[in-house]
Amino acid sequence: MEKIKQELEKGGAVVLPTETVYGLFAKALDEKAVDHVYKLKRRPRDKALNLNVASIDDILYFSKHQPAYLKNLVDAFLPGPLTIILEANDRVPYWVNSDLATVGFRMPSHPVTLDLIREFGPLIGPSANISGHASGVSFKEILKDFDQEVLGLEDDSFLTGKDSTILDLSGDKVKILRQGAITREDILTKIPEIPFEEV
Repeated sequence: MEKIKQELEKGGAVVLPTETVYGLFAKALDEKAVDHVYKLKRRPRDKALNLNVASIDDILYFSKHQPAYLKNLVDAFLPGPLTIILEANDRVPYWVNSDLATVGFRMPSHPVTLDLIREFGPLIGPSANISGHASGVSFKEILKDFDQEVLGLEDDSFLTGKDSTILDLSGDKVKILRQGAITREDILTKIPEIPFEEV
């Protein structure tokens, strides 16, 4: 674990488990660290990244115009397989959200990963794969993909392989941009006041 911490501290990238797939994590506020992840993944620069955070305070710190039900949503589903999109404020570096008006937030529930986010965060953590390839669910395959160039924590047992649900809260109506582990019905059961777009 000490090596993983040292790698994050010096601006490197590490492979860590979430509750869905493995992510390639690095310090979000360090432009060189983020650049390194884009290069490793061969990811197009106009493809924005999420901020992995450890609390609702972090979400509030990097966003604006948050809806009244945000706290209820976070309390009900985070940490967990949900990505929340909100309007970004000027604390979000352009190299994270590709200069978009919005930014996504993730709070993965793997205890070690969450502790590292608390210590070094916010972190970026896109899926640990070469861009365009299947999401990383096997630690050994990931190391092979990246030519053994990355350190990481192996815990295949924690992964579901199911993507997180992406929920866009940046407009008047809430949109599900990607259906993942958490369904619209799950959300409405816990927070009935959420104004979903009509389907």
